[in-house]
Amino acid sequence: MKLALITDAWRPQINGVVTTLQTVCEQLRAAGHTVETFTPDQFRNWACPSYPEIRLALGCGPKLRARLDEFQPDAIHIATEGPLGLAARSYCKRRGLPYTSSFHTRFAEYIHLRTGLPLSLGYAFLRWFHGGSERLMTATPTLLEELKTRGFGNPVLWSRGVDTELFRPRGKDFLPASRPVLLYTGRVAIEKNIEAFLKLDLPGTKYVVGDGPQREELERKYPEVRFVGYKHGEELARYLAAADVFVFPSLTDTFGLVMLEALACGVPVAAFPVEGPKDVILSSRVGCLDNDLKKAITEALKLKPEDCREYALRYSWRDCALLFESYLAPISKTASRATAWWQRYS
Repeated sequence: MKLALITDAWRPQINGVVTTLQTVCEQLRAAGHTVETFTPDQFRNWACPSYPEIRLALGCGPKLRARLDEFQPDAIHIATEGPLGLAARSYCKRRGLPYTSSFHTRFAEYIHLRTGLPLSLGYAFLRWFHGGSERLMTATPTLLEELKTRGFGNPVLWSRGVDTELFRPRGKDFLPASRPVLLYTGRVAIEKNIEAFLKLDLPGTKYVVGDGPQREELERKYPEVRFVGYKHGEELARYLAAADVFVFPSLTDTFGLVMLEALACGVPVAAFPVEGPKDVILSSRVGCLDNDLKKAITEALKLKPEDCREYALRYSWRDCALLFESYLAPISKTASRATAWWQRYS
């Protein structure tokens, strides 16, 4: 199979979306498939205001169309709703080609937080964008049901995996800090609700592993917190494994892959009882969910690392990739394809 995967989320971004897409591509290639990624770094791109790591491939349509024509994929997956995703959707619609898409982030909520745009308009755009796809892949049962109630007619469940060889229990002495070590990792931005964690009066040491537009503000406001920036691979795994509790204060994440990475390191999770955590932390033996985040952290400290590790071992990237493959919409090689307007008049 030749798969075209189009995504606006890619390196240098560091998040669960990029990790998921990269790992699924690796798994599919290992299974013998040809996967071509179409990402912002392959086109002229500009930094997103306040998010320089997010690159916007504005005006990418002509080059994307030419590359897709040359590649002749057997299936097309559109992962994001940005400029590349919009151009790919237009290509498929004009050619009469089936495609699938995925719902990774709460785009409507994030835009609302930053601009005040009503949620109703944001979700109207998302319904339009995903309405033409054969299947809309969603990470959790809770999100799937919510999208149905919002008028999305095609959602299917596509869970996640975790690299349990990289993310594994290690020595706690990597972080020589006052215990307990309470750690958050991810983007440092308003939609992640990090301040709900940082403002708590708790013993020990708080770490923030990551970067983003809110970092400078939070560093000034909470000088006792250790901000260490983004970490990758082995170093990230060492930070996670050295923590005593992983704190996930977000109220808007659709999954929260980093929770699985923490559990694989033998570190329990403390979070609010909202979508994402409720679908990942399905056992009280591996995490505590409470509207009182301080209570959740205190209770999580009592949990056993071995239970967390055992729980994470259930999540396989291979299974994730196989499920993704099963949802793809094959493009018929015999059916006539509509000729795009730019070909008809060229």
